[in-house]
Amino acid sequence: MGDRPYVLLSCAMSIDGYLDDATPDRLLLSDGTDFDRVDALRAECDAILVGANTVRKDDPGLLVRSPVRRDTRIARGRPASPVKVTLTGRGDLEATARFFLAGDTEKIVYCATPVAGRVRERLGGAATVVDAGQPVDLRRVLVDLARRGVGRLLVEGGGTIHTQFLTAGLADELHLVVAPLFVGDSRAPRFVGDGVFPWSTGNRATLAEVRRTGDVVLLRYALSERFGAA
Repeated sequence: MGDRPYVLLSCAMSIDGYLDDATPDRLLLSDGTDFDRVDALRAECDAILVGANTVRKDDPGLLVRSPVRRDTRIARGRPASPVKVTLTGRGDLEATARFFLAGDTEKIVYCATPVAGRVRERLGGAATVVDAGQPVDLRRVLVDLARRGVGRLLVEGGGTIHTQFLTAGLADELHLVVAPLFVGDSRAPRFVGDGVFPWSTGNRATLAEVRRTGDVVLLRYALSERFGAA
């Protein structure tokens, strides 16, 4: 399996690079066909990771939706949906979030050292809480996930998490969906923030596939020598 899982980043953004708008309601960037593609991705993975802000703001269940895909996983001796993983530096998570309540799959929270005890008390038995250093160390998280049997990890965001994985050089593959609309509001969250990325003018990322899905386009990038493995 190696010392860390194969890491696949999945993201949908507007033409001008935003993940959402600045309103309280979630902006749906993908269409039904693309949501089904993401569901298929989930079904192929051992774990799904999102940041704590995504848990708070979007309240995702992070389950495999298709009954056929769930049954196929079960027939192969796997849980109906992948393990759910989140990262938090502040520890402000609530056990009532759908991340913890939806589905019977294992939930793991990697948190910064100073808040680990408080998070354990707050969540009780809703999740396994792991001290991941101060600040949270992504490499430490990935090594621990590998030890827990995670061979393929799907990272669904948000922007801070994508930035951290990409700048650390810990992403093997990127699925970037571009929706045919503009947000045009600098208050809205972007796909990535500032940082030093391994792919630049002198080291361009490899575009492995371009696929039209409904009215969105999927850009699939190979980001490491491990691309396509796991």
